[in-house]
Amino acid sequence: MSIAVKTCGLSDRPAVDAAVAGGARFLGFVFFPPSPRDVAPSRAAALSAGVPDGVATVGVVVEPDDEFLDAILSEMRLDYIQLHGNESPARAEALRARTGCRIIKAISVSQASDIARADDYGESADLILFDAKATADDTRPGGNARTFDWRLFEAAPPPSTGWLLSGGLDAENVGEAIRITGARAVDVSSGIESAPGRKDPEKISAFLAAAAVAATAIPNEAQA
Repeated sequence: MSIAVKTCGLSDRPAVDAAVAGGARFLGFVFFPPSPRDVAPSRAAALSAGVPDGVATVGVVVEPDDEFLDAILSEMRLDYIQLHGNESPARAEALRARTGCRIIKAISVSQASDIARADDYGESADLILFDAKATADDTRPGGNARTFDWRLFEAAPPPSTGWLLSGGLDAENVGEAIRITGARAVDVSSGIESAPGRKDPEKISAFLAAAAVAATAIPNEAQA
């Protein structure tokens, strides 16, 4: 069994090429001006052109209005919209119906009860992404290079539907994160950068390789 990897915050051709070559399943483009990873829709469209079948494009947004999403979708095709703010289940469902895109809903985690919140989106999101909760000093809700206590999943199992683990992952800790949480999909952004917003192709390749190694260590009965 393989681990599905989402490489997020891509903004240049070398990073996209490294992600595709390494076997990433999702390419994430951030449309959120406060983020150092913010990219213009036209740029994301050019970078995602010609992406092979089986590699999904994801637009990461924070509490977007309809006009903002319309502007993005007028420039490029998205397979998924990732909602990384305080969007309600009703808003997630409305955006899925309006855009025809599948929905990834980010859930901010600092305690076990946060994981249980995923149940609220059982009918409105196609995938859940668990990320570390931002602090009062953070300027954005995600991508802050911070992990959370992965053992919280022991007290609050994740949903039976698809989900991704995010938050401070890199090539050094992704294997342990997968072992502790049982995640079958992971999301990485800051852990594949040389500086905020600057992706490093070597780090991308190393992360994807580490996730692949972690997959081989999963017991056969867990792969069933």
